[in-house]
Amino acid sequence: MVSSTIFNQTLIMLILIAIGVICAKTKLISEASNKDLSKFVLQVVNPVVIFMSYQKPYRTELARNLLITFGISVAAMTLVILLSYLFVRKKQGREFEIERFSSVYSNCGFMGIPLVDAIYHDEGVFYLTAFITVFNLIVWTHGVILISGKKDFRQVVKVFYSPTIISIVLGLITFFFEIRLPSTALNALGFIKEVNTPMAMIVSGVTIAATNVPKLLKNFRVYYVCLLKLIVVPLILAVPLSLLTGVDEKVRMTVLIAASAPPAAMCTLLSIRYGRNSVYASEIFTAGTILSVATLPLVVKATEYLTKIL
Repeated sequence: MVSSTIFNQTLIMLILIAIGVICAKTKLISEASNKDLSKFVLQVVNPVVIFMSYQKPYRTELARNLLITFGISVAAMTLVILLSYLFVRKKQGREFEIERFSSVYSNCGFMGIPLVDAIYHDEGVFYLTAFITVFNLIVWTHGVILISGKKDFRQVVKVFYSPTIISIVLGLITFFFEIRLPSTALNALGFIKEVNTPMAMIVSGVTIAATNVPKLLKNFRVYYVCLLKLIVVPLILAVPLSLLTGVDEKVRMTVLIAASAPPAAMCTLLSIRYGRNSVYASEIFTAGTILSVATLPLVVKATEYLTKIL
């Protein structure tokens, strides 16, 4: 069962996150070092994992499923954005921009790639690249506008220069033209790929260690946003996904897992950049990451049940 695999994998991730917390508390990894590690994961390791997922023989079924994943991802992101405006209302004195951002955008790279890779391996990551592409295009337009309050469409151009998008483009070229790297190069990239999960989770743990947990526990709005992001929105999304019985289960579950992952760490980074309440964004990220260990398996289990009865 996918849900049991998700549960086991999230427990492993929780242990790795705990190791990250210990590394931070014992000063083995400083805040500055963690930022460098984060950049390394995002700009080197994740792109390698994505590129490697395309190093497989071309099959019409894979290509068709990839295009379907693109379509479903666009529809899913659109629905989630609309739900965020419904459930998080604009109110004076409330950080509604951060709450909306956190309820829409997930850690589909840091959390999504390790989870999908553990369940569906390279094929799952192959489909996940479609969601990540859609995510990047929307987060650097709608997401940036939401946090900054300004329409800066120049950010869209920058998206296409990011290592993630470049790795997707190169991967697509090698997949459709059936270009395979030499075994030595594949083995070398394979070593980098293997460090993705531990490094991503340890970086998350170090980030969490810097959060004021007692203060976080007293903030009701943090729980509300996490409830939306981790349970309410994914369960609403699970209904139409469950009805798509003609679509490969790997495609449907990959989109669901990516959308149900905890709030994106990018919210904190953008909040710092545009002068928003980055502490609040970090609190939501911390609470969401911890709670997702329990909520992700539940959402997947509920989707499996819905698929059977609908």
